[in-house]
Amino acid sequence: MPGTEGPRLLMARHGLTAWARSGQHTGRTDLPLLPLGERRAELLGRRLRAAPWNGLEGAEVRTSPLARARRTCELAGFGDRATVWEALAEVDYGEYEGLTTAQIHQHRPDWQLWRDGTPGGEGLDAITARADAVVTWARSGEGDRLVFAHGHILCAVAARWLGQPVGFAAQLRLGPGSLSVLGLQHGVPALLRWNDDAHVQADADGRG
Repeated sequence: MPGTEGPRLLMARHGLTAWARSGQHTGRTDLPLLPLGERRAELLGRRLRAAPWNGLEGAEVRTSPLARARRTCELAGFGDRATVWEALAEVDYGEYEGLTTAQIHQHRPDWQLWRDGTPGGEGLDAITARADAVVTWARSGEGDRLVFAHGHILCAVAARWLGQPVGFAAQLRLGPGSLSVLGLQHGVPALLRWNDDAHVQADADGRG
């Protein structure tokens, strides 16, 4: 991307799963992609091979160990270049795994993940530590980095990239199969691209 400064971190959220479609919290449950999710992962790969990315030759690639992220990485054409990294696994939701926010609000009406955490799940300090590890890695070299992971952990990474507390992630959202880019603008950490799903929308409109 012309005009950007320093290394960039490109972040791809995995493609559509059954629980992503239904809004259920999907942490460590290892769900497969739906056929539509697989198709759109391929479209994401096609997009990354075109300008301005041009296949990201030389970029280091890492993926969450969970199947939905690894499969998205493979279908996008980066499986042979990717290293599996536990830091990119989705947030562990503990007792709230598989529940929708509406279901949780039936007994905790004011619950908010990024403030309250989850019973038996991963604490905000632990999420922060993992997100910080990703940010440190992404800034440690001169070239671009590409990761395939999950909505909440990627929002946490973005919050920490911007120098915000991890709770800032509550103000961010990522759709399945989306592409985001973190970098610097005028020396300041910035969201250069966020929740970009033009390839998904083109497919939904029958143009992909």
